[in-house]
Amino acid sequence: MQGSRINRRYFLMSAAATTLGSALVACGGPSSSSSSTVTLNFWDYWVTQAPWVDNEIKLFQQKHPNIKIKKTTNVTDQYPNLFDLAIKSNKQPDVFMLASTPKLNDQVARGWLMPLDKWATEEWRSKFPQGSFFEGNNIFNGKLYSAPLVGSAPWLQFYINNAVFKAAGITNPDGSVKIPQTWDDISRAADAIKKKGGNDVFPFGFGNGQAFILPWWLEMFVRGAGAVGGAYDKDLRTGKYTFGTDRAYTDFIELLLEWKKKNYFYPNSMSISDEQARALFERGKFGMTVGGVWNQPEWKQHKFTDFSLMTLPTPDEKPKGYFYHGIGGTLWGMSAKTKHADEAWAWMDWLYSKEAGKRWVEMGEDLSVYPENNDPANVKDKQFAQYVATAKLSLLAPIPEVRNPAVSQVIQNSVKPDISDVMTGIYTGQIGDVKAALSELAARMQKSLDDGIKQAQQKGHKVSAADYAFPDWDPAAGKDYITKPAS
Repeated sequence: MQGSRINRRYFLMSAAATTLGSALVACGGPSSSSSSTVTLNFWDYWVTQAPWVDNEIKLFQQKHPNIKIKKTTNVTDQYPNLFDLAIKSNKQPDVFMLASTPKLNDQVARGWLMPLDKWATEEWRSKFPQGSFFEGNNIFNGKLYSAPLVGSAPWLQFYINNAVFKAAGITNPDGSVKIPQTWDDISRAADAIKKKGGNDVFPFGFGNGQAFILPWWLEMFVRGAGAVGGAYDKDLRTGKYTFGTDRAYTDFIELLLEWKKKNYFYPNSMSISDEQARALFERGKFGMTVGGVWNQPEWKQHKFTDFSLMTLPTPDEKPKGYFYHGIGGTLWGMSAKTKHADEAWAWMDWLYSKEAGKRWVEMGEDLSVYPENNDPANVKDKQFAQYVATAKLSLLAPIPEVRNPAVSQVIQNSVKPDISDVMTGIYTGQIGDVKAALSELAARMQKSLDDGIKQAQQKGHKVSAADYAFPDWDPAAGKDYITKPAS
């Protein structure tokens, strides 16, 4: 997603087995504390990153024995609903991972978040790289509400089970695995695996049980084909959603359906969870899958290291677009109703520290927002090093909020059916007219944006649709776009 890393991080998890009811019970309201100990309720939706979080909790509590962190890990795709219910029940956690919906500016407008300026002084902010904080991203109306944790690299990778590839003869002359680079390469590899594996080993697999995985495949394949909005965003050359007009979307979906027709996909991909799919990939039940760097720690805990990765597969040899990132970044926030604000800040300060970021990289979770933590000399793991090397394929996109900070006042509501619903319907055959479905999705999202602009204008903010258009941007050039403030 362009402009805010919380959006990116929202998709970097698999679901935990936490029910809606149990999550609220586990959260409770702000904890009552004794004279010596404060209990902070902390919500996240991370499963594969849990070892890092748990280690940070252990280290933090050793340093702060009078503060206890009570962690609740929620179901990923239900997290926005769970958090909304917690707000309505007045049982919100003290510190929490920000929900993807409503948008952060809307959450701020609703009074859900505590401004951090009392503690996040200029000295504190100066520890972060330049561009980490700006109006419209993590600052609203001059007040700071969150901060970045993660560095910039493509958030999705195409994973390859080396043993499956070798068994199918997909190798280089030296015997190493031949990693596909283009759509045709992947199709040829899939054909070889299918011929070798029959009905025992499949070319592809995924776990769409929570209904948010299929858009990852769309995101992975259309970006290199020039659909710079990917599966979730608009094309910032025009400021329009192009699902129905950019043929990259229909081209890939046609390929996806062709793969399905040839029985290339693990048969239960639509019903199993992402976590189950990772286990099946590990066991060699299929040879290729789409996921993120968050897969790697879990596989390595299971002693599975026989895999490779690449990203940005293209229809041709040269990419027509890339993965994109903005500046700034968000991840955790503090409840406006916490009764333990100083203790909550101590925990947030710990999570955002350079030292915690260093451990984040050392545990192979992801890049750190602090560049010095990403020194390749400190990356000893082969596959994580492959991931670090993909950072060059994540470029700086145009940022409307930098050119016109008033854009931060535009509240764009989510739509239904969304991209997950549409992709699920297409894959299962419930949607037959792919182009019409994509055009209708684009129209819904465009209307949501236009409505948000209109409402902001009615409140006196000087914004327009033109704020989202950067006609001088050439994604195929493969260069960062530096957004300049309007004069």
